[in-house]
Amino acid sequence: MSTPEWLDRTREVRPGEELDVAWLEKYLAEKVPGLTGPLVVEQFPGGHSNLTYLLRMGERELVLRRPPFGAKAIKAGHDMGREYRILSGLLPVYPKVPRPLVFCGESESPMAVPFYVMERVRGVIIRAKPPKGLELTPELMRKLSENFVDNLVELHAVDWRAAGLGELGKPEGYLGRQVAGWTERYGKAKTDDIAEMEQVAKWLAAHLPKELPPTLIHNDYKYDNLVLDPEKLPSIRAVLDWEMATIGDPLSDLGMALAYWAEAKDSQERVALPFGLTMLPGNLTREELVARYAEKSGRDTSGIAFHYVLSLFKVSVIAQQIYYRFKQGLTKDERFAAMIVGVRVLSKTAARAIETESIRP
Repeated sequence: MSTPEWLDRTREVRPGEELDVAWLEKYLAEKVPGLTGPLVVEQFPGGHSNLTYLLRMGERELVLRRPPFGAKAIKAGHDMGREYRILSGLLPVYPKVPRPLVFCGESESPMAVPFYVMERVRGVIIRAKPPKGLELTPELMRKLSENFVDNLVELHAVDWRAAGLGELGKPEGYLGRQVAGWTERYGKAKTDDIAEMEQVAKWLAAHLPKELPPTLIHNDYKYDNLVLDPEKLPSIRAVLDWEMATIGDPLSDLGMALAYWAEAKDSQERVALPFGLTMLPGNLTREELVARYAEKSGRDTSGIAFHYVLSLFKVSVIAQQIYYRFKQGLTKDERFAAMIVGVRVLSKTAARAIETESIRP
């Protein structure tokens, strides 16, 4: 089986999410040296936040990122200029990112929203369904999960000041602002009464831990945001989707990875969520992930349960925000109708983690 068949696939653009191809072709030809038309646009089907398109012009493959339709109601996480600056700063010190090419502000764009364009990093992305023909053996998944942790340690060792990212966030009081901010976001996007969400929010506010020295954190680190080298599986070629990156407690980043990390022993409801294939044989467990991170980074991970609960709450709020957009008619993507199920499952998981004071199933 030839490795190109494993590469991340695109599809036709979803109705209602089309781009102005004629304008974009002219714009890119002016802004990016060496580009010649015609422009062909396809869409990456994955992801539930910002929209991602594949642009083909001649032999070049580019990727365009823009906020979702209806995002003006909920602006957090859709700052294209910020994401573009992060990639630009990271590239010299952490080369596992796509090369950013051009940013277009809202006033210049006929789409009435900002967007940016970057080089495509070709490779394999492990989503909820594996690429056709790729056998995810226990040996491969074991090595991938180890690489997953090791790369997170590498990311947290980046000199963010040297990368010019010192203004990216305010590390002092980061966790308190996270709890308050995500609780506020939930209130604004709330549609259903879910007792566990209220319970978890109150617990987090009452149990803020002492913070570790700050690092660059990705804030959405999971399998389907990694591009793997098809010739050297499971080596990591790039990390995608830096929209939520900031400077803060590194355990917050590890906690987010754990929130997306389902195990075979978890509830059937959680395993059924489309978070990837972390429950396959060979993968490290959540406890093994934390142990390896502690060993490789030298950091104290004894407070990881708080970060796990906070991250489950954050992912629940993200799902709630997406569901809110769907309920308001701001998107026609039918995938979003089931997001409320994710809110219920993850908030229940967070409540159980509080009760057991652990990250175990």
